Amino acid sequence: MKLNKQDILKALESISAPGEGQNMVESGAITNIVTFADEVVVDITITNPSLQAKKKTEVEIMKAIHDLVYEKAKIKVNVKVDAPTQSAPNVIKGKSIPGIQNIVAVASGKGGVGKSTVTANIAVTLSKMGFKVGILDADIYGPSMPIMFDVELERPVAVNIDGKSKMKPVENYGVKILSIGFFTKPDQAVVWRGPMAAKALNQMIFDAAWGELDFMLIDLPPGTGDIHLSIMQSLPITGAVVVSTPQNVALADAKKGVAMFQQDSINVPVLGIIENMAYFTPEELPENKYYIFGKEGAKHLAEDLNVPFLGQLPLVQSIREAGDVGRPAALQTATPLEQAFEKITQNVVQEVVRRNDDLPPTEAIKITTMAGCSAVKK
Repeated sequence: MKLNKQDILKALESISAPGEGQNMVESGAITNIVTFADEVVVDITITNPSLQAKKKTEVEIMKAIHDLVYEKAKIKVNVKVDAPTQSAPNVIKGKSIPGIQNIVAVASGKGGVGKSTVTANIAVTLSKMGFKVGILDADIYGPSMPIMFDVELERPVAVNIDGKSKMKPVENYGVKILSIGFFTKPDQAVVWRGPMAAKALNQMIFDAAWGELDFMLIDLPPGTGDIHLSIMQSLPITGAVVVSTPQNVALADAKKGVAMFQQDSINVPVLGIIENMAYFTPEELPENKYYIFGKEGAKHLAEDLNVPFLGQLPLVQSIREAGDVGRPAALQTATPLEQAFEKITQNVVQEVVRRNDDLPPTEAIKITTMAGCSAVKK
């Protein structure tokens, strides 16, 4: 028997399109029909992506043609899914921390570029400016905040908040701090797999009595790995700051650090790049600058990547000494170092304000594969 296209269309008019008050033909779901002798091919587009919906559509079409046109027709149904994209508002999802206004992640592609030192000095500078500040030391395998704030021997105490026991962060220089270093011995290595580290971080984030904070700084470990994903899954990060030295080896990794935050599946705004150890100035020759690691490499990288350049910090012996004795260099008064950290911190605050004015709140990301986020070219 030779099938007729009009007969097929008439038969398909008996099938209603779910939720549209029309049949499949009227709704435009049927995109094409091809007949040849007793064979028919039907192309249809549906909006429901589920396997059930696709199968139900296929069965209904075959039944209608067999019942109303020809019971021995050979039918092929091509079901295409075109699910509408919902413009859902970009709001904070996941577990936000009540009372914390801005969460800034401080990252670096490479270790040893002074990321923790920069974090500590930005924190105390924010505190000097009158902000309420906290630091989450997320560098599980190399926690350094207890040393830098001279609180190595301190331990968080338990406090009762609304009937629940919470950790009270250790505080010094007006900065609240939680670190895995408070829970391990100085000579004890943290040999944990990713899930264990993530669990420890979640406890320090959500089982702590942080109180009201204008800024929480998160000192991330070097690289782009499991800890970073765990943090960004747990918290809606306001923005990220990337620290690098000017040398090419560090810049190559800093570029990857920026790319991580800019990935479509993460999409955390990059507030800017800080160039640490930009030049060396001897104490006896304060006007001299020696560009040991190269000149303005991080500044040029920021320009290339079209992200803000937050400023330069010199390679000065007293910054290292201050960190080692547990009194960040930014606490020094009327010194070029204090001015340098103040300028960079002002730029960070300015970029946070601009980001909050121009962009909706960041979402806590969702990782849907065992591998995490796929590598993308940026």
